Parts: sequence; structure tokens; C-alpha cells
Amino acid sequence: MNGVQLLLIIGVGIAVTAVARRHRVEPGWVIVLLAAAASFLPGMPRLELDHELILALVIPPLLYSATRGASFAAFGANLRAIIYLGVVVVVLTAGFLGWLSSLLLPSIGLSAAFVLGAVLAPPDTITTVSHGHEIGLPRRATSILTGESLVNDATALTLFTIAVAAVNGAHTTWQGGVRELLHAASIGLGIGAAYALAGLFIRKRLGNPTLETSLVLLLPFTAFLTAEQVHASGILAVVMAAFSMSINLTLDPKHQYPGGYLTRLQEEQVWRVLDFLLETFVFAYIGLQLRFVLEDLSEDGDPGLVRTLVAAGVLLVAAILFRFAAVFALFGRWRLRHRMAERRAGRDPRYRRVREARLNRRRSRPLPPPSTKETVLVSWTGMRGILTLAAAAGVPELTAAGRPFPGRDAIQVIALVVTLGTLLVQGTTVGRLARWLRFDLTAEHAEQERLRAVGREVMAEAAADPDSDTAYEEQRLALGRAVHEQRVSEDVARELIEEIDLRQAARHTTGG
Repeated sequence: MNGVQLLLIIGVGIAVTAVARRHRVEPGWVIVLLAAAASFLPGMPRLELDHELILALVIPPLLYSATRGASFAAFGANLRAIIYLGVVVVVLTAGFLGWLSSLLLPSIGLSAAFVLGAVLAPPDTITTVSHGHEIGLPRRATSILTGESLVNDATALTLFTIAVAAVNGAHTTWQGGVRELLHAASIGLGIGAAYALAGLFIRKRLGNPTLETSLVLLLPFTAFLTAEQVHASGILAVVMAAFSMSINLTLDPKHQYPGGYLTRLQEEQVWRVLDFLLETFVFAYIGLQLRFVLEDLSEDGDPGLVRTLVAAGVLLVAAILFRFAAVFALFGRWRLRHRMAERRAGRDPRYRRVREARLNRRRSRPLPPPSTKETVLVSWTGMRGILTLAAAAGVPELTAAGRPFPGRDAIQVIALVVTLGTLLVQGTTVGRLARWLRFDLTAEHAEQERLRAVGREVMAEAAADPDSDTAYEEQRLALGRAVHEQRVSEDVARELIEEIDLRQAARHTTGG
């Protein structure tokens, strides 16, 4: 791929995105469709990039950006649901789709089939969350889907790494796989935390928004690559680094410093631009491969083009239905156990006292299981997206022994079909489903307004003269303390701190 081709891809992506958003259409699948059509133009060259380069350059910044806005408190409150969706459902989905792929495409082998299962396993729920306000998602569902998007990426890519290693000749049992997963996760989290601490220490000593933003842009790449070098989870390293940097720089008084507001405002825009460029590139890149992988499949005797397309259709339906079954089974079991515990507490005073004491020892009470309506909505948000396409593009061309990677072309075609299919079937209907379910958000909106009012009271109490740099700093510190005291939610505090940052920047811009 040369520079002119890359510029053309980005330029066309900007135009397509502008038109798609004007018509309220998801730009990603439009770009994929147009790129796929463009691949059949006469003289269109095949664009090939090293698979490790794709994974290392695309996944870390996208994941870091998605994690920056996540609420640590909401993540903790919904931890059980997030673990169910982001770990249990992803592992089950990868196993089921891998097993089904081995039946549909026996020629690629069991290990390559599980590579395909890992590629197809993680849904791109963050796309749904980004349109949550327009769709009318309840905050509980938004928090669960946001947390799932962070955890499922790490789970799926770790499974992907294990499956690729198995194709390359590594021998492992399921117990060994679990141990490898836990080892990769723990070391990855430690590396991410270490890089975040180093970043926090260095950042406030730079004293320049450009240098500080550059430092943060390097962080996801360094955390990812370091973790991968020691065979740990680069994805979890990025998630931990992003969580630690974001929450400390926004809400922790120890990490506030004069001029930090300029860096926060600059970073927000930089990450939005970077997200757009990377997503446009991946959607276009995978679409532009279509003609060539179809030609390769046509030339191969087995699995062949027709068999691969049939398998893609079956796996598309299976991916949608399996998520429904898995989510309803896990959440249904959770609701049943919760009801049984409530009934026992109602008739057994000793059990009720022990249960209340255990709950009171926690800083915040765990939330009850999601409602049936929330379960239906979460089950339907199984659209595959950027990670599935990037992982498919990241399948190596050759194995460690120098032989062609079994089923690579089939994996890429199936990933493209399943991604487009879920975006068209689920992505275009999730808004209508949310409206049909008729969530009552009145109390939720009232609570958000109450928290905003409390936050503004905290700001007013913090500074008598609200229009000075000192006052702005005091207001931000007061909001951080209010979050720690659980008077204001993280989301509301971030929103109000962004308002303060904008007011302070406007004051200096106008010479105030």
C-alpha cells in the first residue's frame, strides 16, 4: 500500500461518513460495501499489510480511546453482568462457532476453525453505546454494554492468540489455555498499571499540552507492545492504562495541575480524529480485500467459494441466535437465584441479617440482575465490528513452518459477511427495538438532573468568585471529592469538569 492509496482511502472515507451521518446511516458498513465494490474495478491492486502491524497499530489506540470515557464506578457496579458478557459469553461463543466452523469447513482443521471462532466472538457494543442517547438506551444497559466492549476485546484477542499458536504447532489443553489466559491477564494488567503510573508522573512535569498529548498517544502502543513481548495480554494492558490515566487525570486531586484543562480539551479532539481515521482505514482495507480473497477461494479446491459463503451464512445466523441463548440463560439463572435469595430473606430473619451485613460491608451495593427488557436489548446488540475485521486482517499469511495459514481467505470472507450481516440485521433495528420495548427513563433522567444540581452546588460552594483560574481549579477538586464521597456520579463530574475546562479556555482566549 502506497501513500497515494492511503490518502484516497481516507479522503473517500471522510466524504462517505459525512453523507452517511446526514442520512443517519452507520458509516462503517457503507465504507465496507463501497470498498468491496471498488475492489472489482479493473486495475485495482491488492493491498497487503503485515498482520502484526495491523493489530499493533489499530487495536491499541481504538481500545484506549473507548476506555477513556468509561465509568469505573459503573464498571464495578455492573461487574457481574460485564464478566458474564465479556468473558463467559465470548468464550462460549468462540467455542461454539469454532466447533460449528470445523463441521462446515473440515478442510481448514480444528485449530484454524477456533481461530475463526475467536475472530467472530466479540460484538462491537461500543457502536451501540455511542448512539445510546438517540436510541433511548437506559443507563444500566449503556454501562453494561460499555464494560462488555472493553472486556470482550481482551478475551477474544487472547483466545485468538492461543488459537493461532495452536495452528503454529503449540500443544495445549483447555486447562493450559485457562492458565495461559489468567497469566496473560494478570501480567497485562500489571504492565498497564505500571505504564499509567509512569505516565502520570511524567505528564504534569512536561508543562506543555502538545508534549503531554504526545505522551498519552504513545501510551497504548508502548503498553500493548511491552505486554505482547512478554506473552501477556496487550489488550488488558491498554485497558488498565487507559482506566488509570483517565480517572486520575480527571478526578484525583493528586494529579491535578495548572494548565491540565488545555491538555484534556486537546486530547478529546485528537482521539476523535484518530478514532475516525483508524476505523475508516480498517473498514476500507477489509472491503478492498474482497475480490482477491474470493479469487483465491475460487482457485482453491477446498473449502472453495460456494462452501465458504454457505458457511458464512450459517455462522451469521448462529452468532445472532447463540448470543440470545447465552445471554438469556446466564441472566435468567441470575434472576432466578436473586428471587430465591429474596424469598429466603423474607422468611428467614437470620439469613436476612447475614445477607444485609455482607451487603453493608461493601462500598456500594451490587445492582440486581438486568430486567427482561434489558436482557432482550443486550441480547440483540451483537453486531460485529472493527475488532472482528482487524483480527481477520491480522491472521498471518504463513504458519511458523512457512506453510500457508489454513483457511486464511475463508476466515477473512466469513468475517466480512458476518460483520456486514450483523450490522445490517441488528445495527439497523436496535433503535426500533429499544423504542418498541418502551423503557421508562423518567426516573433516570430526573436522577441525572438531581446529580447535576448537586454538582453545581458543589461548584458554587467551592469558589466565591467563579471566574478565575484559582476558582476553576477549586471547582474541579471539589467535584473529585464529591465523586469520592458518592454525592455525584463519575459521568456527571466529567461532564461538569469539561464545562469548566471550556469556560477557562474561553476566558483565556478572550483575554479575560
